[in-house]
Amino acid sequence: MLKSVRGVGAALQSPKENRLLAAMPEQDLEALEPMLERVTMPLGQAVYESGGPQGHVYFPTSSIVSLLYVLADGATAEIAVTGNEGLVGISLFMGGETTPSRAVVQSAGEGYRLRGSVLKKEFERGGALQHLLLRYTQALITQMTQTAVCNRHHSVDKQLCRWLLLSLDRLPGDRLVMTQELIANMLGVRREGVTEAAGKLQAEGLIEYSRGKITVVDRKRLEARVCECYAVVKREYDRLLPGRALQAA
Repeated sequence: MLKSVRGVGAALQSPKENRLLAAMPEQDLEALEPMLERVTMPLGQAVYESGGPQGHVYFPTSSIVSLLYVLADGATAEIAVTGNEGLVGISLFMGGETTPSRAVVQSAGEGYRLRGSVLKKEFERGGALQHLLLRYTQALITQMTQTAVCNRHHSVDKQLCRWLLLSLDRLPGDRLVMTQELIANMLGVRREGVTEAAGKLQAEGLIEYSRGKITVVDRKRLEARVCECYAVVKREYDRLLPGRALQAA
């Protein structure tokens, strides 16, 4: 269960740590702020399950959430990642109520949650907030589409580069806490493939990997190594959500 963050430390935080909330018109954010609840988002925590109820939408601040598709045999594949640039739970305001995907915290941190009924009501009012959420949804669909293309046509090491860069764009530093087994589950590939791909990147001096911690030591060369899919996704987010200020490609 996601836990509320209360006390002095929580009071010092701001919903504007989430870039989608920060991009909202000031009066819209002021109306929502009393109903935003800051929560901890621990690694591996399920934000929602496939086909399950979604009572809240989540706005990550220092965490990253993976949207996963789960097959009948339990195998998983990541279809998108969401961090401080967006929200988790678009089906609540798009009219679907549930989704076949599963949302799991990929990188531990914090975020804000808001009752789905509140956001639906604000969304249905139309105006700037509705337009912002629709633009974000279009960007998310682009990421999902490009992920499918990448997984079908590009090598595991290209997929790993894309995954690393998308994750880093949503974190303040250059380090990820993630085991190779979890990465393999995210990418929907064998662990041996991730081990080989990570070994190549480490041998070339692009990353350092030790005990579940991945540090990107040469982002420029990693960007040069990645397939076109990363740039396609980043350009679309930047086009649709101006002012997000993700790290420059």
